[in-house]
Amino acid sequence: MKDDYDPDEPPPADAGLFGLPFTPEDAELVIVPVPWDATTSYRAGTSRGPAAIRAASHQLDLYDLDLGEPWRAGITMLPPAPEIDALNRVARADAERIIEVGGRIAGNTELEKALARVNDASAKLNRHVYDTVDRYLKQGKRVGVLGGDHSVPFGAIKRHAEDHEDFAVLHIDAHADLRDAYEGFEWSHASIMHNVIQKIPHVTKLVQVGIRDFSKAEADMIATSNGRIVTHYDWRLAEKKADGQSWGSICDAIIEDLPNWVYVSFDIDGLDPAFCPSTGTPVPGGLSFNEASILLKRVVESGVTIVGFDLNEVAPGAEGNEWDANVGARVLYKLCSWMLKSWE
Repeated sequence: MKDDYDPDEPPPADAGLFGLPFTPEDAELVIVPVPWDATTSYRAGTSRGPAAIRAASHQLDLYDLDLGEPWRAGITMLPPAPEIDALNRVARADAERIIEVGGRIAGNTELEKALARVNDASAKLNRHVYDTVDRYLKQGKRVGVLGGDHSVPFGAIKRHAEDHEDFAVLHIDAHADLRDAYEGFEWSHASIMHNVIQKIPHVTKLVQVGIRDFSKAEADMIATSNGRIVTHYDWRLAEKKADGQSWGSICDAIIEDLPNWVYVSFDIDGLDPAFCPSTGTPVPGGLSFNEASILLKRVVESGVTIVGFDLNEVAPGAEGNEWDANVGARVLYKLCSWMLKSWE
């Protein structure tokens, strides 16, 4: 880090994440951007999230009331991989044709081939994310992933799980994401947690918070998981608050289900859509920014170590509207800060 760096000075437009001068070599925490939204089923745009968040992050004041100056540990974001951006554009074009017919492609040879190409592209993405996370973990870094749609962190979760036998995912989202190959896409954004549960046995617990949009099949999967999936439905959380329970006590109850090692998977639509109106699939209800921040704080103060995280589904608003990216940058800084704190 440059000795003369002053976080209170406005950074140049081409500065890195949060305007910080760190490189992957001298940063403790490396963020992997993944510009990907191939299977987004309602409205696309989250592939532009990482770049928008980087730009908006220059507006943050980096002093934190609880943590002081967590940025001093070193936070940097890698440049996006151009091959992933190119792969996403091709996969998205194929996926849109399938999404138009709701995934009903049986007997349509052309669309069946398009589906196979999308699934192959998504598998390549998983390998890219896994390999990138693996490279920096082996260098002793902490690693976070910035999407993109919510399909992107599978490789990151898989890689982190390999280091921990008793390992949970804390999943903040409006959606359960437990659909089996939604619209035929094996690696759909709506299937991320189904894939985690089915394909990563080291994830011994999935703790979901804010869920308010889900299918009957997903509810049944939760109910029959023998406690492996614990879902704190948004409506139940709202009822508890209406009955006078404090958010702090609710957070404490959520944390009781977490082991010592936790990966945080944060879909921005877990927040009230007032904070993320341009996200791909907004749903009424959800957490406030402060509620999400307090939950992260309580998790770390309980002694849990955050081994990794992802933030997904931040989509830039209409031209000139930086609200979604502004909120996304602030959620990202909270995730970075509390993860770093948990390793002290």
